[in-house]
Amino acid sequence: MFSTGGHILPRRTILTRRQQARLLDLPTDAASLHERYTLDDFDLEQIKQRRRPHNKMGFALQLCALRYPGRLGPVPALCPAHVARFGD
Repeated sequence: MFSTGGHILPRRTILTRRQQARLLDLPTDAASLHERYTLDDFDLEQIKQRRRPHNKMGFALQLCALRYPGRLGPVPALCPAHVARFGD
């Protein structure tokens, strides 16, 4: 709520909850995972420069998350298992 001159104005909602979910939720089906999270040769070279396997995996997941949905979640360590397993 915003306050202007003693009047409280309701916060505007630009997107409905459903629209927000469609835009920001991570995909769950194989086709969408493949479309959004396939890494190219340049990506793989960047990932190889990381030292340890867990650093490589973390870097790859962050790279994908920054591309789609364009942000990291509230706790990046809580990546959904289906997204982390996609590359296996």
